[in-house]
Amino acid sequence: HATEEVPFGLQVVDNDSPHLAENPVEREVLFLMMEFTIQDGPYSVIAEELNRRGYRTRQGMAWTPISVFQMLPRLIEVGPRIFATEEWQQRRARLGKVAGG
Repeated sequence: HATEEVPFGLQVVDNDSPHLAENPVEREVLFLMMEFTIQDGPYSVIAEELNRRGYRTRQGMAWTPISVFQMLPRLIEVGPRIFATEEWQQRRARLGKVAGG
C-alpha cells in the first residue's frame, strides 16, 4: 500500500503499534522558521540561518528560500499548536527583550 508522507515535525514511532510522535529536530526547525517569519525575515535569511545552525531538509539538502517558502502551509497548520506552547511564550519573551534593547 502507498505510504502517506509524514508531516514535517512528526515521525513514525514503530513500537508495538506505529504512531506519529514529535520529531525534536524538525520541531525546532518549525519553531525557528516561525520566529524568523514573525520578525519579517526574508526567506533567504531564514534559509541562511537554518543552514548556519546545521539544519537540513528531510532530503539532507541545505535550506533555500524556495524550500523555506514551501514550508509555509505546514507552518500555518502547526502555528496554533506552536503558539499554545510554554516554550513559544518563553521564546517570545526573549525576542521581546532583544527587540526592545
